[in-house]
Amino acid sequence: MLARIRGFTLVEMLVTLTLISIIASMAFPLIQLDQKRRQERELKDALIQIRTALDNYKQAVDEGRIYMSADSSGYPKTLTDLVDGVPDLKDIKGRKIYFLRRIPSDPFVPDQTSGAESWALRSYASPADAPEAGDDVYDIRSKSKKTALDGTRYDTW
Repeated sequence: MLARIRGFTLVEMLVTLTLISIIASMAFPLIQLDQKRRQERELKDALIQIRTALDNYKQAVDEGRIYMSADSSGYPKTLTDLVDGVPDLKDIKGRKIYFLRRIPSDPFVPDQTSGAESWALRSYASPADAPEAGDDVYDIRSKSKKTALDGTRYDTW
């Protein structure tokens, strides 16, 4: 008497693979949505971090802790000034004031640009409706023209 070999039939295997592929195809859009939400949160956090550092720099200038020339707006010349630090005029030892440890990158800009190069800059002299770089850094925005989940463009945040 021959023993019957137990195992899966071809039909059972195909049904199983079909079910797995259907479940995976439903999960893929959710994974993409989660990734976009994460990138948007990173962008918001980076914008808050850099804008807070710019405000703190301006406050230090207003308090007389940082040298400001007569024709200056009181904002840093470059974003790297926030990381490199500036001499504190009220510190007897002449230590520097640092506003950021590093410049965060824009998560929606390609990887070849990082840090300060990933941001579009606005100077104090440029109008809000037509922001342009200039002699100082008054504000930053994303260079990305992509649309966010809420329907706005990232470069308007």
